[in-house]
Amino acid sequence: MNPRFDFTIHARDGKARTGTIAMRRGEIRTPAFMPVGTAATVKAMKPQDVRATGADIILGNTYHLMLRPGAERMARLGGLHKFMNWDRPILTDSGGYQVMSLSDLRKITEEGVTFASHLDGSRHMLSPERSMEIQRLLGSDIVMAFDECPKIDQPRDVIARSMEMSMRWAKRSRDGFDSGEEHAERSALFGIQQGALDEGLRKESADALTQIGFDGYAIGGLAVGEGQEAMFATLEFAPGQLPEDRPRYLMGVGKPDDLVGAVERGVDMFDCVLPTRSGRNGQAFTWNGPLNMRNARHAEDTGPIDERCTCPTCKTYTRAYLHHLIRSGEMLGAMLLTEHNLSFYQQLMQAMRDAIAEGRFAAFARKFRDDYYQGRKSSPQV
Repeated sequence: MNPRFDFTIHARDGKARTGTIAMRRGEIRTPAFMPVGTAATVKAMKPQDVRATGADIILGNTYHLMLRPGAERMARLGGLHKFMNWDRPILTDSGGYQVMSLSDLRKITEEGVTFASHLDGSRHMLSPERSMEIQRLLGSDIVMAFDECPKIDQPRDVIARSMEMSMRWAKRSRDGFDSGEEHAERSALFGIQQGALDEGLRKESADALTQIGFDGYAIGGLAVGEGQEAMFATLEFAPGQLPEDRPRYLMGVGKPDDLVGAVERGVDMFDCVLPTRSGRNGQAFTWNGPLNMRNARHAEDTGPIDERCTCPTCKTYTRAYLHHLIRSGEMLGAMLLTEHNLSFYQQLMQAMRDAIAEGRFAAFARKFRDDYYQGRKSSPQV
């Protein structure tokens, strides 16, 4: 059996769920964290090393790949999987968020978004249909519908109009995806809920998406500056507005404590650049909070980053050596901290899956927060 897409929930504990997404390129264990491979690479990591951290799926970026090397070229080269030597599932975002963030470089109409490339100023049009075509050319396993992500502080009527247009774009995305026949027969399409922090608008969006019908549903428009308290308040209702039997994906999140809080509220999938970006900037995540490896207190510390971590970096290298690499600007420092951070995130996801399966997730979450926040308070970051 080689399923296109099948989601099975194995256990629930409160709102938290653990399960498996079965796809033709392999299974994805949920809750799942997807390392971000923006430009066909998870920065500072080889694909086999990303897999060794425990990652079942990675994310690629439609906007960046359409500009360089180009979707048509990617197709001629055999698709994104072959191009980057990753044989597991890949989710591609629609490009909408990046285009929206271009501000003065783009113009939004009902048809789509016209924008100027940040690379060379060349003009492009990205519409729901073109986004589906690009993701088909890339050969992604999970395709994201094209949507608009407005700024969180806009007036309610602006948020409402944006959400309503995103729902029209969602229908066009569905139609465009289905017209891809062979790709549609082996891949999955996720819709994206919008509505900012407004429960009523989120419900309208969820109802519209459910009527169209998708393989999974993303919660968009969060982690864009509203803060953790507001994000969690929205997650008290947003996941429950989406179909129970489909995976729920919170886009662009986040810090380790964000992940635990979101799983508590019913989220199944995540992606974020934080573990890789932090690794390149000298920050390491641990069960006792984040560490700034530039800090002088690590200069003669012969212990690992985290005693509980089983990654190759923690098994092999000392804090003193990593401190030296980071302070010296050596490339290896970024590579080793990235490997550790991605491994830590996957160990956190496995710990949550185990806790849900064993019916002790509430106790796990309390213990995690006690250790993480207490460690963060007692560990100087600069």
